[in-house]
Amino acid sequence: MKDLLYAIAAGLVEDKSAINITEDEPDEEGVIVFHLNVAPDDMGRVIGKQGRIAKALRTIMRAGAAKKDQKVSVTIE
Repeated sequence: MKDLLYAIAAGLVEDKSAINITEDEPDEEGVIVFHLNVAPDDMGRVIGKQGRIAKALRTIMRAGAAKKDQKVSVTIE
């Protein structure tokens, strides 16, 4: 799942070296939280107008996790 998130983020940003993804252990509900950090200049590209790109990114991640019977959440920092 981490590789999928990196591939999506790398396609959106200009500074690929600034991408940092951390993964939390599953919480009591079994949700794995991914923290996506990008360069400040690329933050708008990852979030998009009215958060549309961020919402689409989260939807893709949830769909990919559903195939593996997992639950994920993505926070963009």
